[in-house]
Amino acid sequence: MLFKKKDIFLETLILSAQNLKESSDLFLEEIYNLHEVEEYAKKIKMLEDKGDEYTHTIIRALNKTFITPLEREDILGLATKIDDVLDGIEECADRLCLYQVKEADDYIKAFAQNIVKNANEIIAAMNLLGQKKLQQMMKHVFRINELENEADHLLRECIKDLFEKTDDPILIIKKMQLYDMLERITDVCEDVANILETLQMRNS
Repeated sequence: MLFKKKDIFLETLILSAQNLKESSDLFLEEIYNLHEVEEYAKKIKMLEDKGDEYTHTIIRALNKTFITPLEREDILGLATKIDDVLDGIEECADRLCLYQVKEADDYIKAFAQNIVKNANEIIAAMNLLGQKKLQQMMKHVFRINELENEADHLLRECIKDLFEKTDDPILIIKKMQLYDMLERITDVCEDVANILETLQMRNS
């Protein structure tokens, strides 16, 4: 049996994934409502703090538990990488506020939509993990990999477009940093998928 009926590790990981989804949804809202950017940044920061608590809960439980339902490194890896995705979202939300971005371009919107899709796939995968449906979980793992590839392509496209159409060096620097931060969030989502894939192989 992969999991007991009640399992603090699985339950907390699912809560963490749900918190990530809420944060990504809120971030997408922020992108379309940049006149309220400071308020959104505060709300996302609160969710990031909640995510930290979930991670600490898992670490404390690992320190107290001799036998775990999964490899300890997989549990810790999932907890920290989900938290890293949330950290990236919070960092981007704060940077939009710092840079006083008044309107998001189509590339920033596309990145935000990609991140929401990743969050949806992560929570779907985590729920299937909890049901011990590891093979069914893999379709979400593969989709996360596809989304990361889409983000890579988007990054190349937006940088090319930026240098072709923008002369302001300060604006170029700001947008380059934002694009790179957004793409790196999708990289960490793929890290989550890689851990899930390894976990599936170990338990198949």
